[in-house]
Amino acid sequence: MMQSSYQTTACVPIELQERSYAIDIGADLLHGMARQAALPTGTAALVVTNDTIQPLYGAALVATLQERYPAVHTVVLPDGEEHKTWQTLNLIFDALLTHGCDRKTVLYALGGGVIGDMTGFAAACYMRGVPFVQVPTTLLAQVDSSVGGKTAINHPLGKNMIGAFYQPRLVVCDLATLDTLPARELAAGLAEVIKYGPIADMELFAWLEQHMDALLARDRAALAHAVKRSCEIKAAVVGADEREAGLRAILNFGHTFGHAIEAGMGYGVWLHGEGVAAGMVMAAELSRRLGLVDAAFVERLTRLIARAGLPTRAPVLDAQDNAGRYLELMRVDKKAEAGEIRFVLIDGPGQAVMRAAPDALVRGVIDQCCAVA
Repeated sequence: MMQSSYQTTACVPIELQERSYAIDIGADLLHGMARQAALPTGTAALVVTNDTIQPLYGAALVATLQERYPAVHTVVLPDGEEHKTWQTLNLIFDALLTHGCDRKTVLYALGGGVIGDMTGFAAACYMRGVPFVQVPTTLLAQVDSSVGGKTAINHPLGKNMIGAFYQPRLVVCDLATLDTLPARELAAGLAEVIKYGPIADMELFAWLEQHMDALLARDRAALAHAVKRSCEIKAAVVGADEREAGLRAILNFGHTFGHAIEAGMGYGVWLHGEGVAAGMVMAAELSRRLGLVDAAFVERLTRLIARAGLPTRAPVLDAQDNAGRYLELMRVDKKAEAGEIRFVLIDGPGQAVMRAAPDALVRGVIDQCCAVA
């Protein structure tokens, strides 16, 4: 029997004038989604998911969407960051064209960050733009990648280098989907939650120190608070800087080093959140060397990351010139300007700043923070 209610624990608005939308947070929301008035109307829906999520939640989403759309189709993609490519993106276009989908088709991204990024990018491109809805099923996607309209695919030379800013019409964070999330994926999502403390809210950071065990145990109330507060912080930043002209870049704390780890190891070897975790330690240490924070702050952040079950030391990417390899990869980061790497640094706990740093200083950080080969 389908559940008839659609009851949210929290609703966080993203204020972007005519592109504004809501982030709904609650448990068992999938079953009642057809009754959410904010869902776009259309002639058809295409559910984009992967081969891990499809057997878990695909049927439930399709069943509820059939109450709202004359036709509901599904395309199942391979799971994993290594499949965030042009070839996989084309599978979405193949499905849209095969089913004769028109401009009134609504895409639904059912999965983690990879599915959300690719579905959003496909929606931005198909017939020059069709509506889409994010239904994130990982903690990382619920607190970060499903919110804010950044969509992209990877290139072998750089992560998320090909994409578009394209906002969803609605984000539905069903906390019940986190029950089936593997422990490693849950920890990876916690990296993005932890990130919000040093850049914007040290009260959240202290709360995480107190409630990390509850989060790891998947306590529903703790997860609801973590998702809500993370989305509130991201909503404020995105509302002020939708297209990352300045302020929004602070959301990439740890990501410059982290993206280099992902690219250097090969996409999918380290999870995105794992790379961000080690990258945050590196960025904090760089902040310390620039005199922005003290050693006690770096140690505090490192302890919290370790408690979440995340790596605090980065991998060696090149046995001959490890720091050189990191610098090479970071120079193709989106935040680099004219080949100069710009880092998100902590300018005192709870405040972030974008700054460049001398290569020699960065090399020292990499040498200190990388694991022994």
